[in-house]
Amino acid sequence: MKVGIIGASGYVGGELLRILLQHSKVEVVCATSRRYSGEYVFRIHPNLRGLTDLQFTDPTPDQIASKCDLIFTAVPHGESVKIMPRLIESGLKIIDLSADFRLHNPEDYERWYGYKHPYPELLNRFVYGVPELHREEIRKASYVANPGCMAVTSILALAPFIKADLIDRKHIVVDAKIGSSGGGTKPSLGTHHAERYGVIRPYKPVGHRHTAEIEQELSLLANEKVTISMSPHAVNTVRGILCTIHTYPKKPLTVPEVWRTLRSFYREEPFIRFVRDRKGLYRYPDPKIVIGSNFCDIGFELDEHANRLVLLSATDNLMKGAAGSAVQCMNVMLGFDERTGLNVGGLHPV
Repeated sequence: MKVGIIGASGYVGGELLRILLQHSKVEVVCATSRRYSGEYVFRIHPNLRGLTDLQFTDPTPDQIASKCDLIFTAVPHGESVKIMPRLIESGLKIIDLSADFRLHNPEDYERWYGYKHPYPELLNRFVYGVPELHREEIRKASYVANPGCMAVTSILALAPFIKADLIDRKHIVVDAKIGSSGGGTKPSLGTHHAERYGVIRPYKPVGHRHTAEIEQELSLLANEKVTISMSPHAVNTVRGILCTIHTYPKKPLTVPEVWRTLRSFYREEPFIRFVRDRKGLYRYPDPKIVIGSNFCDIGFELDEHANRLVLLSATDNLMKGAAGSAVQCMNVMLGFDERTGLNVGGLHPV
């Protein structure tokens, strides 16, 4: 199968290339970048030197369609929606990594993103790209909207307990910490080394747009409105997300009950791992351990004093939070083994 990447010069585009260049079932035939058109890919993604002689191009959607069977769109939010109608007309299978098609309700774009969606009729044609929740829909889909990084990290931890109706669905607090690569490659004062280094910076204590995705997906599981309170922080790492999620059980839970809930929901899922050890340094999920992998590590602790279930969820924001999830969805869509190109452990130490 021949695949292409639109917007391949960013961090997510680089991760897609890193995975796909060594994927046994696909060939990367197109990597676009307006800014770097004509430049060798390895000059922008130096880790790929020796792995490819591909050059960035800036073709039209029609030219892309003539070369590819499936395309990844890894362009900034608000840009994907401008090119999507032409891409859809071309008949390509599409995995979109922007936020432009993640929300089913067009009114949510006005509330959370501040603009009126120009193609609301397209929203329900995209399947939300979390195989652990929507595998059969993705298998039949032509268009997939990849989840946001903090959204998928939170959703995967919460989904089993929302589905089992074990926690208060109106009082859920997500405290998310994310590395600097989550901000993309475009520099700003906030990403300048002197300002970014050493911080634990709350940057959107209320109203973060990933809240909309989490509420959408968990409300579908619950068959009623779920309310999420989310506060993300920028921390002094390059990659990785840790979500510490405070939930309140409807009745006191035991440790075996929590384990049963997790294991029954995620039975045989290839990229979900449970981490709650009695010994060792890494007794709970830690982003450091998943860097470079497509795993989501989930752990928990019970607070009997306050009747609180604390869920902990860790991912690499560029992998399970972006490129890894996209390739996992591609594998499902094209009928490949879901682990193809992704069945690797994280790097340690980093």
